[in-house]
Amino acid sequence: MEYKELSNGFKIPVIGLGTWLMGGGREPDYSKDDKEIKAIKEAIKLGYTHLDTAEMYAVGHTEELIGKAIKKINKSKLFITTKVTNEHLHYEDVINSAKASMKRMKIKYIDLYLIHAPNPEIPIKETMNAMNYLIEQKLVRYIGVSNFTTKQMIEAQKVSKSKIVVNQIEYSLLTRNQGKYGSNNNMELETVPYCQENNIIIMAERPIERGLLLKSHPILDKLEQKYGKTKAQIAINWLISKKNIVTIPKSSNVEHMKENLGALGWKLSNKDVKLLDETNFESLKE
Repeated sequence: MEYKELSNGFKIPVIGLGTWLMGGGREPDYSKDDKEIKAIKEAIKLGYTHLDTAEMYAVGHTEELIGKAIKKINKSKLFITTKVTNEHLHYEDVINSAKASMKRMKIKYIDLYLIHAPNPEIPIKETMNAMNYLIEQKLVRYIGVSNFTTKQMIEAQKVSKSKIVVNQIEYSLLTRNQGKYGSNNNMELETVPYCQENNIIIMAERPIERGLLLKSHPILDKLEQKYGKTKAQIAINWLISKKNIVTIPKSSNVEHMKENLGALGWKLSNKDVKLLDETNFESLKE
């Protein structure tokens, strides 16, 4: 596995396993538990060490599945990210949410704890004070945010004693400056450059846009032939070729997991990175 590292020593795998929809979506779904647990175990065997989840995923059931999957694995070899929902950003709620996530995953600490989304109804200082407490108590190693604009990141950092090391956002060849969620805009114009200049990792969601980037496109077709790589591998390689960017493709399919790891160990040429930078892939949505 390859890593990105910040000057403060924070180190994270460039490709992690996203777990949204494992065990359900907005509600738990127990019908595929054995299959999902097996998929997480297989991912770890393949070399995935970063598992990304959230208390919101299947109302905590996804975290329970991770707990069962990693039961017999040395936790020090894993890097686990989870997120506190924006409904739980009051001081005590943040702390209780973190402890509940650890209990569901049967871990003694969280490697990276993110605020899942901003909440203008709750003072960011109150939330960050709780995040700092979690670090002081060694319940959390690092903190970050998700779906935050640059302005919101700056406000959060101003009232935090601890460094914000990650912003998890929508970003891919297809999703550049307008995401699905309200605050996700100007990612490529503002958020990504700000993070690259200020020692913050961008954790890119949906690198292949749930299959949209696997469709035929003149540029992707050409690069697929040139490099002997799949479109998924090209889309992921484009992301991780950039400063301070890592990604978390979601898959329960072992072959897809292997394919995604095939984005490692080679590089797009600077010319082809620039070509992808300048290409509009909006037609793939049609």
